Amino acid sequence: MKRSLLLILFTVTFSYSQEYYFYVAAESDDTVSLINFDGETTTEIERIPVGVMKTEIEGPHGLTVDPSGDYWYLSLAHGNPYGSLVKYSTDTNRPVDKTTLGMFPASMQISSLTGLLYCVNFNLHGEMKPSSVSVVDPETMTEIKQIQTGVMPHGSRMSPNGRFQYSVAMMSGELFEVDALTLEVNRTLNLDKTHNMNHKGMYHSPVKPTWVTPHPLKPKVYVAGNGSNEIIEIDTEIWEITNRIDTGKGPYNIDISSNGKFLVATLKGDAKTMVWELDKKNPSVVSNNSSVTHGVVISPDSKYAFVTVEGVGGDPGLVDVIDLKKAKVVSSISIGKQAGGIAFWKIEE
Repeated sequence: MKRSLLLILFTVTFSYSQEYYFYVAAESDDTVSLINFDGETTTEIERIPVGVMKTEIEGPHGLTVDPSGDYWYLSLAHGNPYGSLVKYSTDTNRPVDKTTLGMFPASMQISSLTGLLYCVNFNLHGEMKPSSVSVVDPETMTEIKQIQTGVMPHGSRMSPNGRFQYSVAMMSGELFEVDALTLEVNRTLNLDKTHNMNHKGMYHSPVKPTWVTPHPLKPKVYVAGNGSNEIIEIDTEIWEITNRIDTGKGPYNIDISSNGKFLVATLKGDAKTMVWELDKKNPSVVSNNSSVTHGVVISPDSKYAFVTVEGVGGDPGLVDVIDLKKAKVVSSISIGKQAGGIAFWKIEE
């Protein structure tokens, strides 16, 4: 009997022994929060001031952590006129270097193949014309090249092998595949059902794609159609749309678990999050604890989704923790205003 009780206690203790750490940007507060989740409770470890202009909100937007876990990178979107990329040490959470990019730099990742960082320039406040992807050497913090893509590129992710960078242009309704080695656009796909985009004149894509994420195990990428309320599946071998999956209102960011089982999409217009087991037909929908659901990142062990919620007006932003198997919010924490960009750092046992 005593042995059984000890085994039960050990099992319970072990199940909560993992510590999850991630960074979240609060765009209207000029802060980034380092968050810890221990399997039960979510804690803000540190709130890091990231703006340097005393009278202006600089808009921390995109975040990524390098493969070594030694540095994290942040795009400050509201430049004059150009935004910037700032490199921080994960040891001190203090800046170590900075470089200027294009207008309103947004999402980014580092290629495991080339070691270079690829960041889309959203160009939110600029002219309605094709923008670019900035390619940066993260060691020297030097911009190597700007690669022209579509109008208002927003969401972007690297392929699992690091060879390709995928990004979607919100206003021109396009998916771009950039070769990480040649630094050229390899392929482009029109995501709208009827329109052929030629970048001439004012055009707003009805699909309004806001995010793209490659499948970790299959030759597929998934796109959030924010305007058309759908997730679009693309087969990268034949470079064709193979499925359109209806969602709730305004899917915004998406992530796929490393085991390939779960796709999670934030539904910005519904204040909800969709949890979809890809081998099942009907996804689950989880209510968030505030309005304007924004970003999502899934833990590397495929157990939890960490979801940012902007809030409305002067309300604080939130992070909701969703247990993927239960499709349920199991923890939540308030942080700075307009919580958006999110990047996973590490798991500790």
